[in-house]
Amino acid sequence: MDQTQHPQPADDEIDLRELFGIIWQGKWWIIAITFVFAVGSVIYALSLPNIYKAEATLAPTEEASGGGLASMAGQLGGLASLAGVNLGKSGTDKTTMAIEVLKSRAFLTEFVKKYDILPELMAVKEWSPNQGLVYDQDLYNPDIKEWVREVAPPKQPKPTSWEYVDVFRKEILAVDKDQETGLVRISVNHQSPELAQQWVEWLVTEVNNHMRQRDIEEARRSLEYLNNELQDTSLSNMQQVFYQLIEKQTQTIMLANVRPEYIFQTLDPAVVPEQKAKPSRALICIIGAFLGGVLSIGFVLVRNLFRS
Repeated sequence: MDQTQHPQPADDEIDLRELFGIIWQGKWWIIAITFVFAVGSVIYALSLPNIYKAEATLAPTEEASGGGLASMAGQLGGLASLAGVNLGKSGTDKTTMAIEVLKSRAFLTEFVKKYDILPELMAVKEWSPNQGLVYDQDLYNPDIKEWVREVAPPKQPKPTSWEYVDVFRKEILAVDKDQETGLVRISVNHQSPELAQQWVEWLVTEVNNHMRQRDIEEARRSLEYLNNELQDTSLSNMQQVFYQLIEKQTQTIMLANVRPEYIFQTLDPAVVPEQKAKPSRALICIIGAFLGGVLSIGFVLVRNLFRS
């Protein structure tokens, strides 16, 4: 029984020797291909611009998490429904609404237009402390401030909101909410560390202003309706209800106007990053060299198989 088991390891040893022999014979192919991949990965890694990441940590305010005036809405909710006014439900999560607004196409389109950052969003090639922003001359001419890129119809030389909003969402902006703590982190990736930090501050300011203005407009419409109904009713009980609802909407407008951080309160503001977030050039070079080695060994083995 033992004699029948000895030949198999011998065959395996012969196969391994033959395999290593084939690899050794093709060592120059392996070295050459691996060298080409390594050099190519180095060139590719050096061609990538540095990307800096600025991040801010935010906490929902009482109004955003359902506290403050939002919690008072439940006390008057029944009276408001009788009067035909919707004050909202107690505990309404405005944080989730604000996050979705922040990532919406309409908000980002208005953001890019307001701050006039389309060239910095779509045409920056790289950034350096000495030169500052360097634009891709094939896309945008900063001297005459015109888009010169060549694109096939229906695209236009100047990027539309359909293009730059997708870039903003996929490459620039990241919004994460911690489900346990409720904290929200907004980060921006960009070639320029100054712009990354500035855009985070602008985004926080604009989303707060957007949600504030939204609640103020809703409260003003409610006030207009309540004042009209108050003039049309002669019942003292209903008048008392309308007075309470009018007071509620007036408080909403007042507090919204005096709170700069209406939905998000900044716990850790964004700072100008001093170290790049990506790319990891060393990792790219290692992966490139490893891939070249694996492919070169496969090439040598397949080449020997066809030759034999």
